[in-house]
Amino acid sequence: MKRSAPAVAVLALALALTACGGSTGKTSGSGSGSKVLGIVTITATDANNAKVIKGAKAAAEAAGWSVKVVDAQGNADQANSAIRTFATQKVGMIFDLVFPVTSLGAGLAAARAANIPVATWGGGSGDGVAMTTGDGAPFAEPSVEALLAAIGDSGKLLALTYRTGQVCRDREGILDKALASKPGITVTKNEVNIPGFLQDGAKYANAWLAKNPKGSGNLAIWGCWEDPTLGAISALKQQKRTDVLTYGINGSSQAVKAVKDGDLTSTVWEDGEKEGATMFTTTLEAIKAGDSWTPKAVDVPGVLVSTDTVTQFLSEHPDAIS
Repeated sequence: MKRSAPAVAVLALALALTACGGSTGKTSGSGSGSKVLGIVTITATDANNAKVIKGAKAAAEAAGWSVKVVDAQGNADQANSAIRTFATQKVGMIFDLVFPVTSLGAGLAAARAANIPVATWGGGSGDGVAMTTGDGAPFAEPSVEALLAAIGDSGKLLALTYRTGQVCRDREGILDKALASKPGITVTKNEVNIPGFLQDGAKYANAWLAKNPKGSGNLAIWGCWEDPTLGAISALKQQKRTDVLTYGINGSSQAVKAVKDGDLTSTVWEDGEKEGATMFTTTLEAIKAGDSWTPKAVDVPGVLVSTDTVTQFLSEHPDAIS
């Protein structure tokens, strides 16, 4: 999903999450009323979701707002319930991280009825959505281009997908479009779960590797975000396989480190904190503009980080690996 995740302990520190039971998943934060930002995330165990939340929270608190975060754990019903709860609480704005707006009908209807603007991170646009980010398909393009440049016209590819999230749907579409002109590449697709993407990545990789031993030609693994690929890399290491190229998207610190260590061939880094802050400031502009506001799609460009470019990238973005 937009966006990505193995460092649960780091995320717990970054988000300062306090888990609470309930039908809307795990909730953190405090406050109620019009100067509250309500965030519904598809997963809190994803590094880039954590960065977006961190950026949004910093911008909101600087403006005198408080923030509530709900981890819907990949469940659209929980996301809808959380958005309805935020609408009942009459928060000032609501952020949707990764869930497609097409799966949030009930929640968005409640937000519209309460006149609360919604911003989506990779969830797409729709009725009542004041702004969305373009971190879906565009971020896949450099990853797919790098993959095809390396594998050539023939080979075998394991694609780890996640169709519950709009970001991954869009990125998979870019992959499919590019592969349409590469009939010599055999593709195996497996959809991972949230939670469980690391384990699923390893499981699907083990099964795929068994069918594609060393000497099977050009081999690669691609994830619609890099965390399933990181799970697959654990299987590669266990089997001592060094003949498989690996690709991901989002540029979490774990992924950038994996590129630096030579385990991940490339990722596409996105500045999640900047995206989160941009979501808040843009939605605040929408609130001030009122009925004159025109919904926007805001892009924060990604950067391809490969084994060839990681040293230069880290000299320019040293905090990307912290």
